[in-house]
Amino acid sequence: MLKPVLYQITDQPQPVLSISPQWLNPGDLVTLSCGVKELSTDWRFSWYRTVPYRAGLPSLSDKSYSLQPLSDNVTSEDSYTLIPAGATPTGGYVCRAGRGDPVYDTLYSQPPFLWSGDLQPSVSLTVNPNRTQHFRWTSLSLSCELKGNSTGWRLKRYTETAWQSQCPSTWRSITESTCTITSLNTWSSGVFWCESGSGEYSNAVNITVNDGDVILESPVHPVTEGDSVTLTCVFRYQETNPKLKTDFYKDGVLIKNETTGEMTIPTVSKSDEGFYKCKSGEGESPESWVAVRVSPVVSPGSSTSVLVGVVVGLVVAGVLLVILLVLLWRYQNRKGETFIIYHLMENVLL
Repeated sequence: MLKPVLYQITDQPQPVLSISPQWLNPGDLVTLSCGVKELSTDWRFSWYRTVPYRAGLPSLSDKSYSLQPLSDNVTSEDSYTLIPAGATPTGGYVCRAGRGDPVYDTLYSQPPFLWSGDLQPSVSLTVNPNRTQHFRWTSLSLSCELKGNSTGWRLKRYTETAWQSQCPSTWRSITESTCTITSLNTWSSGVFWCESGSGEYSNAVNITVNDGDVILESPVHPVTEGDSVTLTCVFRYQETNPKLKTDFYKDGVLIKNETTGEMTIPTVSKSDEGFYKCKSGEGESPESWVAVRVSPVVSPGSSTSVLVGVVVGLVVAGVLLVILLVLLWRYQNRKGETFIIYHLMENVLL
């Protein structure tokens, strides 16, 4: 007779979900990993994507959105691979683990976000002032721009506590594709992007509102390899940046000391991608992600084809020039014959 398997249940554990990469370009494979502190070989994992609230779907008690199961959402592996088709929308992902019969479930994980990206998005999210970090009580304007026309695009916002499909009523909204926040607060922070009815997406921008005295001014959108990038430490109570000693950090590691409040990377590369922050006697800024996209590379086959085409063109031009010179010489040496360009070209064509 089989003995039942008993589990000692204490506090319900909460798994931790990680996403790699968290910022991506279209076509990238994305791996979700669900970690549970309680070691066991018989956990089964469930995977979800956050969506605006829908009746009938599970939801988190402190969130205002629902959890939509992913396809084949129950696995025995603690990882799940997403294969995005085209541009990937910004979204949060959640996991939960369960084991035993009847099933003992963990809590849902907190929802880390996957930020959308596109090498050549058809619409751009414009941020004014043009930076990702902003001081509390200042103003901010965001708008979707498509070749000077924003018709059909909507500005969307995602936070860790609520899904907003449009500008909150407390903000001043000019159109569905433009929002102006007249007085920022810390809860104004979130990820913003533009979305069309046909499912196209702009690059996402992570806006952070800081209640402190220091912010980092960094590129809003991904920069291209080879470009020059300047990071600036901005101080709340200084109209111009004072020449204070400023430390710059990348992924938590000190990388440079500057006396001007600015750090410049003259030729940025993919290895420069990461989280940056600055620190001085005035305080410390939050971290901001600096994304670097790889420059388009011409394949060896393409460069060879171009080279062959150039060589063939030069050879043909050389042969035609020789023929033209020979004909010219013959006409000049014919006694009693007048050289006429018209006849020369007629013979060349024949």
